[in-house]
Amino acid sequence: MANVAIIELDRNCAKVVEDIVKLERKIFPKHESLASFFENELKKKNSGLLYLHVDDELAGYVMYSLPSSLYASITKLAVKEQWRRQGHGEALLKAAIEKCRRRKVSRIMLHVDPLRTPALNLYKKHGFQVDCLVEGYYSSDRNAYRMYLDFDSS
Repeated sequence: MANVAIIELDRNCAKVVEDIVKLERKIFPKHESLASFFENELKKKNSGLLYLHVDDELAGYVMYSLPSSLYASITKLAVKEQWRRQGHGEALLKAAIEKCRRRKVSRIMLHVDPLRTPALNLYKKHGFQVDCLVEGYYSSDRNAYRMYLDFDSS
């Protein structure tokens, strides 16, 4: 059985950041990648990153931000290809939702390519709803669904 751990990024851990930037460059097209300014994103006090290790290897990560006290945004969720369809993306998503929930936000938002069916289904499984289609979000010919998850105000 694999040794799996979700870890909150220690902003001083250069090796992990380097590995995440490599994964970011591999998974996302250049115009969607945060790789070139990843470290600047991590310096923001209102952002967080959780990463997943499987047998001491980086398997994936989720990045989120809290731009206001009312809502949070999941800005990236990525899992290495060989670790997909094993529940790792779901584990990262659940951990990020819990982190945001603890901050008492009332909504989490994210964007997803409508053609990325596994990601879309994962978000829907966890209660995210499609708000609208944002045309040209990723590029002139690639759209995104803006999705949201609301928490009870009780």
